[in-house]
Amino acid sequence: MDLKLDPARPLIICDADEVLVQFLAGLEAYLERQGCYLDLTTFAIHGNVRRRDTGATVANEEVTRLISAFFDSETRTMDVVPGAAAALAQLSETAQIVILSNLPESARGARAENLTSHGMTYPVIAGSGPKGVIVKRLVEGFTQNVVFVDDLPPHHTSVAADTPHAHRLHFVADSRLAKLLPPARDAHRRIDDWPAAKDWIASVIDTP
Repeated sequence: MDLKLDPARPLIICDADEVLVQFLAGLEAYLERQGCYLDLTTFAIHGNVRRRDTGATVANEEVTRLISAFFDSETRTMDVVPGAAAALAQLSETAQIVILSNLPESARGARAENLTSHGMTYPVIAGSGPKGVIVKRLVEGFTQNVVFVDDLPPHHTSVAADTPHAHRLHFVADSRLAKLLPPARDAHRRIDDWPAAKDWIASVIDTP
């Protein structure tokens, strides 16, 4: 994807699931329709999906298939995280915004359509695996501040290794998941609501 970013403007690289859209709530509703439910005993999906009728744990291979089918059928209709659209709209007055979301490339268009329907019309990159390599490529030659926002600690570790000067915000929208996941050690801050996150990001991108 040719983004034509301006290296002289601040850049916000933002995840989508559990940052901009309510991934967990959407997945739970989908699993219910498949006769399953998510038993949130740990911050994981594999190993925590159970059959509604028997309580039996669903095999990892089947969970992977269910997640793929969920992205295929539900990405276009996922609910937005409260405050996300308004926060990004204000931040976009100063900074460029790119959405970096790990999901199948086949679902990228649906993700962009979903975000646009909620007022978030920003470029969407479909990634896979650690995000550090993609972030490093995006910010090459940048002379302004870069902010990276994500819910998963491994991505903060990856970005810290490949682009240590990026300001990293750990954000987990679902309160149940937030309780299960401590602050990422390689993030600069942990904030789980958008009004406060917006203020922190604004202070970072306005810093010389």
